[in-house]
Amino acid sequence: MSKPRSLELPPRTRAYRLGTARGDFAVLDTAPVGTPHGTALLLPGYTGSKEDFLALLAPLAEAGYRVVAVDGRGQHETPGPRGRAAYRRKALALDAVAQAAVLGDGPVHLLGHSFGGLVARAAAQLAPDAFVSLTLLSSGPTRVARSQRVRVRALRGALALLPKERVWQATRWLDSRGEEPGAGDPPEIVRFLRRRWMRTRIAQLAGAGRLLLGDPDGTAALRALPLPLHIAYGDEETVWPVPDLAAAAVRTGAQHTVVVGAGHSPNVSHPRELAARLTSFWDRAAEVSTAPAGAARSRP
Repeated sequence: MSKPRSLELPPRTRAYRLGTARGDFAVLDTAPVGTPHGTALLLPGYTGSKEDFLALLAPLAEAGYRVVAVDGRGQHETPGPRGRAAYRRKALALDAVAQAAVLGDGPVHLLGHSFGGLVARAAAQLAPDAFVSLTLLSSGPTRVARSQRVRVRALRGALALLPKERVWQATRWLDSRGEEPGAGDPPEIVRFLRRRWMRTRIAQLAGAGRLLLGDPDGTAALRALPLPLHIAYGDEETVWPVPDLAAAAVRTGAQHTVVVGAGHSPNVSHPRELAARLTSFWDRAAEVSTAPAGAARSRP
């Protein structure tokens, strides 16, 4: 999971519920500075939430982008059904398409962090015309690394047997670097991490974990997408093997970003560097999307 270092909302940011044809979703919506360049929709990862992008919102807005970070169904402040069918890949992808549709800005740049990348891939495949580009942040087109699969299975097993509070207290579910949630953090961050954990639906945690464990190789489908593609991650990434991410970027022809010194959450540890890489890609992707009809949609 990502662990925000501060919960302070950036300037020009509103927290509200975004109404869509598929229900209401809790969002953080940051208005751009100066001339708008476009809109980006950000999907968080496993055990995460919209707050994972807090440090990224201001630098993206300063570059002229409206940025909307969302809690998916059953995540943190977005209600979700209890049944497992509600957390299948297609259902989550349809949510992202519906979110993009009601922002009112036309096709948007779509970014998925970690598990959010799996959802973003499915949404782009389902409705490519809804998006200007696709960015997979710390997210690969295949299953997570073996060590992570062991941890996901352990979490799903514990949740099937024990109350969530007991699981939280017993496991203190570790982040991708093996660090205890709350270790050395201010009290408000510790309280936030527990509150987010308790509010997230067990069905969402189980369903997302199931998708991470069984995700088929989606490299060919990514290569076939008619969208500019960006694969970005830290050189200390642990959830997906770095060699696999590098190979996926080559095989799909994606824009390839490696953030030196970052782990699984460059959005938290290196937000300004990541924002510069993202907005550079988005600017070029927008040029491709506005090319004259009939022109080839090459990847930037």
